[in-house]
Amino acid sequence: MAERERPASLSSGWGRALVFVYGLFAVAATGRSAVQLGLEPDKAPFAYTLSLVAAVLYLVATTCLLLGGRRAWLVAAVAVSIELVGVLSIGTLSYVDTALFPDKTVWSHFGQGYGFLPLVLPVAGLLWLRATRGTVAPSHV
Repeated sequence: MAERERPASLSSGWGRALVFVYGLFAVAATGRSAVQLGLEPDKAPFAYTLSLVAAVLYLVATTCLLLGGRRAWLVAAVAVSIELVGVLSIGTLSYVDTALFPDKTVWSHFGQGYGFLPLVLPVAGLLWLRATRGTVAPSHV
């Protein structure tokens, strides 16, 4: 009986696309928040700091997907879950209290400025992590 093939790592198959998109978002969010905080820190410090938090979460998810292993799977699951809660809560807050978000950020308006990908990305990440749960080999780090 043929055994079902399982992903060799978190970054195989669809995981490669996730690594690429998470890496792209890590760079974009880091750059945008750094420029915003550097040039106009008083304009929207709360919003810009949240963009920096998003950038860190994207970087953690990218790194964990690349590293693979059980520990990386767990850290990625936590980071992506926080990311989903963040984009949902900040997306809602940006409509409720517009004064906190005078400028666009990664998660404001559910990632509208990024084609709503910040809203879709954590869902895709959690689905991928669910699909790879139990198939990830122990890390050798």
